[in-house]
Amino acid sequence: MENNKFTPLDLQSWSRGEMFYYFTQMAPTGFSLTATLDITILKKALEERQFKFFPAFVWAVNTILNQHMEFKIAIKEEVLGYWNTLTPLYPTFHEDNKTISQIWTPYSSVFKDFYSGYLDNEKEYGDHRGVLAQPVSSLPANCYSVSCLPWIDFQHFSLHSYENKPYYFPTIEGGKFTANGDKVTMPISISVHHATTDGWHVKCFLEELQALMNEPLTWLD
Repeated sequence: MENNKFTPLDLQSWSRGEMFYYFTQMAPTGFSLTATLDITILKKALEERQFKFFPAFVWAVNTILNQHMEFKIAIKEEVLGYWNTLTPLYPTFHEDNKTISQIWTPYSSVFKDFYSGYLDNEKEYGDHRGVLAQPVSSLPANCYSVSCLPWIDFQHFSLHSYENKPYYFPTIEGGKFTANGDKVTMPISISVHHATTDGWHVKCFLEELQALMNEPLTWLD
């Protein structure tokens, strides 16, 4: 799949055209919410195969986001449209000084291909410091932020932007694992722009992500 195809949108014919105008020009609004994911089945399957959890989480999130146009809307060269896929921009943690740098890996619908690319990037750029571990000149325009706070079992997480510029991609944040008997859960926060995304779209994302995590053998093997 081509990872950087951009398709323009016509506000007059787009079903969300009026809503987009309202939530960008009249009442600029975004929202965030936090839900709980059951990761019991996925965690066990990954451990049995000696796969890392975070890249699997990133791949699963990206897979579901890619199935909904509303999460892929952007402005390119002053034209409103949507990308056919998103590219995850995620942090790598530097243990020595407790800082992070951002890395991105092109999405592949085949998990093992994405996982291999993730490991390759960690090996090549994982020790690079600064905001971006990879050359900024190669940063794809379809990058969105997906991250994790593995130390905190938060009940809510909200990001606030202090820049006045159009940005419509979602921001995803995972949290600390919590074990309760045989069940393991983790919080997940999603922040979106209301111009492109309603509660219905977030509901679909969360339900479909949970379903994907409940059937890991369909994509791990």
